Amino acid sequence: MGKVYDFRQGEVLCFNKPLKWTSFQVVKHVRYLIAKRLGLKKSRNLKVGHAGTLDPLASGVMIICTGKATKRIEELQYHTKEYIAGLCLGATTPSYDMEHPVDATYPTEHITRELVESVLRQFVGRIEQVPPSFSACNVDGKRAYLRARKGEEVELKPKTLVIDEIELLDFTPAAIKIRVVCSKGTYIRALARDIGQALQSGAYLTSLLRTRVGDVKLDDCLDPREFETWLAAQEVRPFEEE
Repeated sequence: MGKVYDFRQGEVLCFNKPLKWTSFQVVKHVRYLIAKRLGLKKSRNLKVGHAGTLDPLASGVMIICTGKATKRIEELQYHTKEYIAGLCLGATTPSYDMEHPVDATYPTEHITRELVESVLRQFVGRIEQVPPSFSACNVDGKRAYLRARKGEEVELKPKTLVIDEIELLDFTPAAIKIRVVCSKGTYIRALARDIGQALQSGAYLTSLLRTRVGDVKLDDCLDPREFETWLAAQEVRPFEEE
């Protein structure tokens, strides 16, 4: 007998978040389709949450919990994460990624593969990182990005985090690709900013793929755009609305 999905008792589902989707859109989409499959009148009666935000311009592994499994979200958020990131060197943007246009350019003639590898080693281990102004961090009860988008000055305190590995996958003096294995709370956009500064130049994120959360890899993930078809083929336990 195959698995019977019980979304009220709780399921942990793994998705490959598409580019340009927000994490909230994935949650809303999944909740709606599960509620539809169960014949619920109100999708909000089903608890659904995610274990770690991905920016709209990032894609990759995203874990979603339903029902009583939402109690596991905090535990799952602490799992080690792995990313593949593309960085443009010699320029910066206010958001440290491609959400905003370039606001400054810097020399790159001095940047060599050896220099990049030497700089990357500086970020392995326990480090202090200041989160991006364009982030969901709370500042005086308000999301930092809401203040930043209004042009307000946002002052965020450094956070301690751990980077287990950084590997240089590809190099040109104008762009690099890196693999990063890190702890909860690491902003790869902020890492790009700090790498640019350490190179005595600038850098911002051009691509980001989360390839692993704990033991969950991309191959283990569903495409949310195909979730309705997948769900229709599963046996699910009905649940009574309260």
